[in-house]
Amino acid sequence: MYMKNNILLLAIFLIFNHIVFSQSKVIKELDATYAKSMKDWDVPGMGISIVNKDGIIFEKGYGVKSTATKEKVDEHSIFAVASNSKAFTSTALAILVDEGKLQWNQKVRHYLPWFELYDPYVSSEFTIRDLLCHRSGLATFSGDLLWYGSSYSAEEVVRKAKGLKPVNGFREAYGYQNIMFMAAGLIIEEVSGQSWVEFVESRILKPTGMNETLSSITQFKVSTNKAEPHNTKEGQTYPIDWVNWDNVVAAGGLISSAHDFGLWIQLQLNKGKLGEQSVFSEARCYEMQEINTPKPIGNWSRNNFPDKTVSGYGLGWEVWIYKGYKVVSHGGGYDGMISQSFFVPEKGFGGVFLTNSLSNLSYALMFETIERMLGAESSDVPGKLLEIVKQGEENDLKELQEFENARIKNTKPSLTMEDYVGTYTDEYYGDCVLSLNNGKLEFIFSPTPLFQGSLEHWHFDTFRLSWSTKMMLPQGTAQFILDEEGNVTELKIDVPNPDFDFTELKFIRTE
Repeated sequence: MYMKNNILLLAIFLIFNHIVFSQSKVIKELDATYAKSMKDWDVPGMGISIVNKDGIIFEKGYGVKSTATKEKVDEHSIFAVASNSKAFTSTALAILVDEGKLQWNQKVRHYLPWFELYDPYVSSEFTIRDLLCHRSGLATFSGDLLWYGSSYSAEEVVRKAKGLKPVNGFREAYGYQNIMFMAAGLIIEEVSGQSWVEFVESRILKPTGMNETLSSITQFKVSTNKAEPHNTKEGQTYPIDWVNWDNVVAAGGLISSAHDFGLWIQLQLNKGKLGEQSVFSEARCYEMQEINTPKPIGNWSRNNFPDKTVSGYGLGWEVWIYKGYKVVSHGGGYDGMISQSFFVPEKGFGGVFLTNSLSNLSYALMFETIERMLGAESSDVPGKLLEIVKQGEENDLKELQEFENARIKNTKPSLTMEDYVGTYTDEYYGDCVLSLNNGKLEFIFSPTPLFQGSLEHWHFDTFRLSWSTKMMLPQGTAQFILDEEGNVTELKIDVPNPDFDFTELKFIRTE
């Protein structure tokens, strides 16, 4: 019996050492892939953490925090994690569910009696669960111009959401919504008596040991180890300003490091516990990671990731099946920063990728890491996706050239520049004010000082819109609408981009 026990222990020891050696080999290979991919994708800097249930197994910084200063990124450098913050809001609500202070299916109006959307029935039936799983009937990102860089508080933004028009029926289809998470944050405040920031810091960040994580750019100090956001224009990558996201903190305001976010992923893998700390119950863990709203798998994803067979959204988390395994993940997009977190519960590993550029490298690295950690050989996901990205950039250049070619030359505005000067008002958003400076039309969006710049005549009564601030948005167009008497009645703004729909704004001339 003694001999048999020794043989069994030796076998277990050898198997364990083989697993550790294999994992170490994979991590070493991934490290090289991360470094190469960052250069291939022309990303200035990146922070990465890979974890299992027992702790962080790999964390490292790559590249620079800023192309201007050339300071190196390390695992403690902080980046905006943007929509990765949503799971903190659902977790905060889960804690309140654990304490019996609310239920997922309670009506929003039980806590926010003034809550109103596009339809009386929808407004009265909307639940806390509905806030967290993107099935409001509104379009993806609808209403985001109400909060982005604006002076409006979270409550003011949610109140103004009643003016948004649906594109689907209530609970009928997936439509990604930041404003609904802002409403969820207000419910946390109403129930707990604490601000969202106070509750999340005291009940999630501190117990988890996330001591480097901030909730506002106002918390930056001179010595803060932070990466700078970057934009790329005409082949040049340069730093841009941080934008205050305090009003949208419950949907996307956290700023964190690879190290800290590794602890957050470890907490998920341990179903709400980290060491001696229990943050939320195992029951709530499963509830948040169950699909509430199915998401169609499009042709692009089907062609490039055929092993992704099921996709949907839980409560603050993306949930999908890849190669037969459940993957829980989320992405985050901030001005000049993109991030991606994930974990595979059955296999007990996960990670986070934080970047300071507007590229989808973090998404590619997630898939590459999952492939390698599941035992597959490198499939060069970053390289393959980069080819697709470059093709997309070529298509964008073609579209820009087509736009340029469509310009009708040698036309004049219908009116003098002075005739376009005035105040144009959207009922819910507010004012866009046009003035004349040295014969040049200038504009400013009153609720959003970040949105200011100039208008240059393009053709007829359409002008080219250019920003005077350092930001990620491209140029756009401004078209003046005249009535039958030749008076300006409306200003239509269009800035083609994947995040903010300027065509939702209906600026009617009021002065």
